[in-house]
Amino acid sequence: MAKILAIANQKGGVGKTTTSINLAASLAKTRRRVLLIDIDPQGNATMGSGIAKDAASPTTYEVLIGAASLDRARISVEAGYDVIPANANLSGAEIELIGLDQRERRLRGAVEAEAEQYDFVLIDCPPSLNLLTVNALVAAQSVLIPMQCEYYALEGLSALVNTIRKIRETLNPVLQIEGLLRTMFDPRNTLANEVSAQLSRHFGDKLYRTIIPRNVRLAEAPSYGKPVITYDMQSRGAQAYLALAGEILRREESGMIVP
Repeated sequence: MAKILAIANQKGGVGKTTTSINLAASLAKTRRRVLLIDIDPQGNATMGSGIAKDAASPTTYEVLIGAASLDRARISVEAGYDVIPANANLSGAEIELIGLDQRERRLRGAVEAEAEQYDFVLIDCPPSLNLLTVNALVAAQSVLIPMQCEYYALEGLSALVNTIRKIRETLNPVLQIEGLLRTMFDPRNTLANEVSAQLSRHFGDKLYRTIIPRNVRLAEAPSYGKPVITYDMQSRGAQAYLALAGEILRREESGMIVP
């Protein structure tokens, strides 16, 4: 059975999609079977995986409204993982979902039908709390939270933790926080170091030891439609995401999950 991870943060620009793409590629590099589901209408995880989003069909939209299965929608990419693509059509899914039965559980049903084919299912969420994000959180077993070490990030984190708690109480009792990932980290920045220390004090084992640095190659790779480990394996960004994949696998082997 797959490990199903939602990669979420209600704050935009914190590295959710970068993490989704590069973690998928890094886990695939370890010979794990990986599915990346893009549930953001912007379709950045789709494009960053080398898929032309406007030409993609079927997509997550069709999966959510029940017009296609994951099996029909998935596309295998060069980096070794499968993608369920997304594009602007997904924006209309929220309106259509309102009139459907089990509207918060549409993605969950689709994922459960295919989960045995994968070791990991990663869900790249939109930067907001909407019905798409709720579907992702209901489908997932746990949440990986990428965040920058800056003042406003702490406020956003508090809101997300409350959201996860509400989802666990009402729609998905198994949902847990898998871990917090520091992204775009610059050790020369005093505030970044202070926020990092606060996270360590308050969240302890929930905080991944791996830190994703600011890295030019990480920023360049999406424009080539590639994960950074395909674009430049030797870059600091690529090595950081490979280290994150290793840390996640070690946690999985030890049975460690943080409530």
